[in-house]
Amino acid sequence: MASPEQSGVTQMAKDMATEFSSTPESIWTQAWKRFRSNWLAMGGLVVLTAFILIAIFAKQIAPFNPAKIDLLNADAPPGAGHILGTDLIGRDVLSRLIFGSQVSLLVGFLVAAGAVLLGTIIGAIAGYFGGWIDTVLMRFIDVMLSFPSLFLNILVLSIFGSNFLYLILILVFTGWMGVARLVRGSFLQLREMQYVEAAKAIGVSHWEIMFNHLLRNATAPIIVTATLGVGGAILNESGLSFLGLGVQPPATSWGQMLFNAHEYMLSNPVLAVYPGACIFLTCLAVNFIGDGIRDAFDPRQKTRIPKGRIAAWRARYSKSRA
Repeated sequence: MASPEQSGVTQMAKDMATEFSSTPESIWTQAWKRFRSNWLAMGGLVVLTAFILIAIFAKQIAPFNPAKIDLLNADAPPGAGHILGTDLIGRDVLSRLIFGSQVSLLVGFLVAAGAVLLGTIIGAIAGYFGGWIDTVLMRFIDVMLSFPSLFLNILVLSIFGSNFLYLILILVFTGWMGVARLVRGSFLQLREMQYVEAAKAIGVSHWEIMFNHLLRNATAPIIVTATLGVGGAILNESGLSFLGLGVQPPATSWGQMLFNAHEYMLSNPVLAVYPGACIFLTCLAVNFIGDGIRDAFDPRQKTRIPKGRIAAWRARYSKSRA
């Protein structure tokens, strides 16, 4: 016959097993809880969401037309009429910042999505099939990585012109290699799993195995890479616009505002501070979000048990209770 102490331990184990098994959580629910507990990631999410909302409702928020020239109010200081002042030809700085967020964020998300799509397809093919296909694709990636991406971007845009479509395409073309290597590494490991052999045995096609089974298990690192790629794309666009090869007037972007302000860094440096601060905050927010997603999907992260639950267990099963 079991002693009272053994019965208490057994009952505690049953209660804990029931509590953890009664409400099973998916990997996405667990990841969201971990992400939500990361205050830096949540802060970055709030900042990025604010910029996205500003870009969506730019026409309703902006007080002036960003392309309107008012030479009578050129280089006006911040005031009631113009909250952040005007530039050297009288355009409202705040309105240009608001409309510039549309181009900068659009470039960031489009380039990240295109690079992830292209890199995922090439990496999945290389990792799944292996052999000479893997060798050819990986050597092509090595060749692409041997070219300085900035100089290649400048060369292409100088030849074909500073078109928005060309800007997106060249940034995608020079930004997919890291994603391809990441996906290839994941597929090389996943293709050896038993469920892949079982799928092959029942006649599932290679493409269905790749994109319906293996890709699901490689989603987490791809999401992290895509998130971090948004910040990199914004910085690349800003750098090209600063060199005069990005978005052209009358459209505006944060990088173009830096390009217009660099000639007046000594006389009016604040014109470069505003777009630089927007680029800095956006990229910092995206990096915080990427780090939070990476930590949220990390299986080595320990599960945190609420303090209230621990206190309840101690009060219920402590040997020192009366």
